[in-house]
Amino acid sequence: EISRLPESFRLKQNYPNPFNPETLIEYDLPASAQVVLTIYDVRGNEVQTLESTAKSAGTHTVMWDGRNEFGTLVSTGLYFYRLDVVSENAKFSQTRKMILMK
Repeated sequence: EISRLPESFRLKQNYPNPFNPETLIEYDLPASAQVVLTIYDVRGNEVQTLESTAKSAGTHTVMWDGRNEFGTLVSTGLYFYRLDVVSENAKFSQTRKMILMK
């Protein structure tokens, strides 16, 4: 079986959602790209940057453990995660919602 590369940039819905204590975030890259994946709170404050690196084409999965950049567990509530991608010939950005329930 030939594994096929994704045809487009895509940020998938996290799973599970709502979550406690951790959740998986998956995204597709049809080409290698510079990737930044950031978690924000409901006020738009940055909670944690999960990835800020070059990635190869394919499907990638990142786990978030409900902690901020200082390692402290964040409170119950609505959070946003945003994927920003810059590849050789494309820019892509997508944001989705997730809920942390304790």
